[in-house]
Amino acid sequence: MPDSLTRGPNIAVLVTLDSKDAAARFICEVLRGLGAEPWLVDPSLRPHDIAGANLGGGELAELSGTSWNAMAGMERSEAAETMIIGATRALLDKYEAGGIDGVIGIGGANGSTVFCAMMRALPPLFPKVMVTPVAATAAVQWYVAESDIAMFPTIGDIVLNRVTRAVMENAAHAVVGMAEAHRARAGRDDDSPPLVGVSSFGNLQKCVDRVTDRLEAEGFEVMHFHASGPGGKALENLAGRGLLAGVIDITTSELTDLLTGGVYSAGDGRLKSAGAAGLPQVVAPGAIDHTNWWVGECPERYRDREFYQYNVEILLMRTNAEEMTTLGELFAERLNAAAGPVTVMIPTQGFSQHVIRKTQDIDGNVVGEWKQPETDRRFTEAVRAKLSHGAVKELDLHINDDAFADACVDEFLSMMARQ
Repeated sequence: MPDSLTRGPNIAVLVTLDSKDAAARFICEVLRGLGAEPWLVDPSLRPHDIAGANLGGGELAELSGTSWNAMAGMERSEAAETMIIGATRALLDKYEAGGIDGVIGIGGANGSTVFCAMMRALPPLFPKVMVTPVAATAAVQWYVAESDIAMFPTIGDIVLNRVTRAVMENAAHAVVGMAEAHRARAGRDDDSPPLVGVSSFGNLQKCVDRVTDRLEAEGFEVMHFHASGPGGKALENLAGRGLLAGVIDITTSELTDLLTGGVYSAGDGRLKSAGAAGLPQVVAPGAIDHTNWWVGECPERYRDREFYQYNVEILLMRTNAEEMTTLGELFAERLNAAAGPVTVMIPTQGFSQHVIRKTQDIDGNVVGEWKQPETDRRFTEAVRAKLSHGAVKELDLHINDDAFADACVDEFLSMMARQ
């Protein structure tokens, strides 16, 4: 057995000693009791004289290009952003040197901002645990984002008592167990088939399932990314890290939400990383025919538009002709920068299952048809006019037709064969 698997795991512990010294000492004691070795990192934003860190805030501030004393004069948000730079660099250096097998952070809202940003820089599947009261809030999606951080709610604030001690013990057991499993996986040969990313949405499930079945029959492994913001970020993250062999990007609706300010935006990174990594991409305008809003929260400027209430939580706003043109140009601009092969597959009979619906006004009264071929045609025209890299293929099909899914897979297999 390799030496690395006979010793206990090394765990990075992220805690600000100026406010969480007792919690830091407690979690380190628990880790040592489990046979692990803690490496204590103190990203405190203000100078203090509390000892015990293996890597202190002063050193981290210098890695950020400043000093601890200078950070003391900054606003808290600026100091946090500054600390993230140096602390992330230190954590990645330790990881790349093989010096840590997992990471655990303990902190409140500000600590979660800094520590989760650091953890998100680490690769997927590397053990990451955050112990914080904000794990029980709606903000947790922003802390986790495209990563796989395991969040442990502390129930109460981070003051040591029988409840918070038990939570921290559970989290310590979790990160040690995760680290041991991660090391064991790293010691095994990986003969898994190539992994293909497929973006998904419920109203495109028929297409997604058909594509998945075809790919698996061809010997690929498939990972779905739900296009609700974090899913698109995760797809781009894994593609950029070289963990995907290619992408069939059926559901690109996050770009509509990026354009209009909808709630399912994946930020500005969508349709970028797979291309930069040179991966084969088959891209479809799946579900770009709507923006997602929370019911009751559609901005006033859009209230004269066409809608369909999808469920009790989501209100869909039909994409108009001007937005379709902008989306076509946006797709083309991003795909033109790709280093690998690209084909845009366009189903002319509809971009989502909603073509069977009627559109409504903001009060729920029927006003028209969701199926609007001339509106959708504006997307196609813009892509054709602006795309200079790859190909555009129009098919007289609906996106959920089996023939469309098969065409996407056939195009992808052709790309893979050429590579």
